Amino acid sequence: MATLAETDAVILVGGRGTRLRPLTVNTPKPMLPTAGYPFLQHLLARIKAAGIEHVVLSTSYKAEVFEEYFGDGSEFGLDIEYVVEEQALGTGGGIRNVYDRLRHDTVMVFNGDVLAGTDLSALIETHTAKDADVTMHLVHVSDPRAYGCVPTDSEGKVMNFLEKTEDPPTDQINAGCYVFRRELIAKTIPAGRAVSVEREVFPKLLEEGYRVIGHADTSYWRDMGRPDDFIHGSSDLVRGIAYSPLLEGRTGESLVDETAGVREGVFLFGGTVVGRGSEIAAGCRIDGSVIFDGVTIEPGARVQNSIIASGATIGANARISDCVIGEGAQIGARCELRSGMRVWPGVVIPDKGIRFSSDA
Repeated sequence: MATLAETDAVILVGGRGTRLRPLTVNTPKPMLPTAGYPFLQHLLARIKAAGIEHVVLSTSYKAEVFEEYFGDGSEFGLDIEYVVEEQALGTGGGIRNVYDRLRHDTVMVFNGDVLAGTDLSALIETHTAKDADVTMHLVHVSDPRAYGCVPTDSEGKVMNFLEKTEDPPTDQINAGCYVFRRELIAKTIPAGRAVSVEREVFPKLLEEGYRVIGHADTSYWRDMGRPDDFIHGSSDLVRGIAYSPLLEGRTGESLVDETAGVREGVFLFGGTVVGRGSEIAAGCRIDGSVIFDGVTIEPGARVQNSIIASGATIGANARISDCVIGEGAQIGARCELRSGMRVWPGVVIPDKGIRFSSDA
């Protein structure tokens, strides 16, 4: 029987994170501050807590950032290796590209931009008990129309992989976590080219008669690829709705770094995070937002459902709602920015009190 200690973890972190720009102009998406830590660190903490020891990161975009932060993993109680894609290989190609670094017969693969709460031990138990070649984590969602859905039979065997449809036959969707028999990776995923595990590898496995099992549950799940999902995911971690071992005993309405300066009369709620060295002046109200390191928010400002990147300044009495403010941007006093606006790094919007609701 496979155990988590005898399982390799592979994390796919090679994407460019274009849906989160401008936050990802200088930082790969899995390294963005989320509930007080780089997002990837929450996943690594779950992996360690489950008992997995060996992790291989499949990197590409700004690959050096990962190794600079995590090193060999020893500081985090893990053994971490890195494999860099010289060209984009997709989800399947990324898995195949790390094959030579794998040590065990069982391999658990994670998409590095998914915040999830599935029980990894239960996933391995399903894989072993069902004698699966591949086991997929499936999650039940209220509206599966926006996703590819994965119907299974009464034994849990995957029957098909369906693209987005207005009339899905099941509420089970692919949650982006898989358990492979190691030898299957070399046998069924072509090397040296881009391969989609969802569109090419899994349908091929079904066609060739391999045993593909679905492990379905109702655990927490969120794709963190868009700003609104990133904000809500961070908030859910802070409030304890999504679990992270890094935040045990510290959940609540806000998470404020001990080096941040939050003046009297400031309201922080909705799972707001305030990063290192940030300064929030009196009379501010911050609701459900992610404030990165070194941000300055001047008196009377209101920030709601937004991300304020490192070094940005929000002027006095400004109103920021549903926005992304890039690194070092300066938003003048009394400005009102809303409706999904994204301000790029270093942009300066003067103190004019003008309302903006489109890209700047």
